Amino acid sequence: MGSIKMIDITGKETSIRISTANGRIKLKPETINKILKGDIEKGDVFSTAKIAAIMAAKKTSEIIPLCHPIPITNVNVDIKVVGEETIEVEATVKTEAKTGVEIEALTATAIALITIWDMVKKYEKDEHGAYPKTMIEKIEVKMKMKDLHK
Repeated sequence: MGSIKMIDITGKETSIRISTANGRIKLKPETINKILKGDIEKGDVFSTAKIAAIMAAKKTSEIIPLCHPIPITNVNVDIKVVGEETIEVEATVKTEAKTGVEIEALTATAIALITIWDMVKKYEKDEHGAYPKTMIEKIEVKMKMKDLHK
């Protein structure tokens, strides 16, 4: 125990790598209606969450200790309302590198969801300052692809 190391990827071949992660946040229906109407005091929730996700993907190696810094070539973030109480975030990250981008996709998704929470927390609090309805859930890697034939 107590031993850690970064994995040596020196001899690995560079390839195109793509990963998609997604997750959900549960909110009050009234909060989702405010988002859709543009009535959130802090501003445009979806645009802010997308920017946060892109920034997070690019900085993943700075916050995950043994994650390799890799050149991100693209980050695409989709955000949509699913039902009356759920917003879904899906982040796809691409690179040409020696290692994959699933951690970057997970990080982008998680940060987008946390950003949404931060943008709307004023509307989600109960009389005690708690968040009984608000929940981030089901963050997972949906797709991971490596193409050796650039």
